[in-house]
Amino acid sequence: MFGYLILTLVLVVLDQLVKYWVVAHIALNASRPLVPNLLALTNLHNDGAAWSILEGQQWFFTVVTILAIVVIGYLFYRWRHQAALLWPLTLILAGTIGNFIDRVQNGYVVDMFELLFVNFPVFNVADCCLTIGVVWLLIIFIREEEE
Repeated sequence: MFGYLILTLVLVVLDQLVKYWVVAHIALNASRPLVPNLLALTNLHNDGAAWSILEGQQWFFTVVTILAIVVIGYLFYRWRHQAALLWPLTLILAGTIGNFIDRVQNGYVVDMFELLFVNFPVFNVADCCLTIGVVWLLIIFIREEEE
């Protein structure tokens, strides 16, 4: 269990370091190409969710985040002997904490990865952790149902 918490900490620190670097080196709402025609680093402040949904509803995100952390803690305890489930939970926890730190400190989340080839929300390391963790967990559950 300790290893999962260390990984959570590493991912949260990585998320915060990338956000710090972007804020320090890229002007707000400005972009720098990372991979031409594919990916740019953009300094964007988002006080909503993806596509700025629920913009300015920090109280809502605070309540949801606290509930999510409690549920994840419960699931960590309940599934403590099932490593296959703890890996995606670790990613979900890291992403949840990473964005929560931003919301508490700044009132918004710093996003930076912009896909240039599609109209998609700008996202960050925490968002990647959340998305991968949720998809991974869904795949596990779908595969279990099929068996």
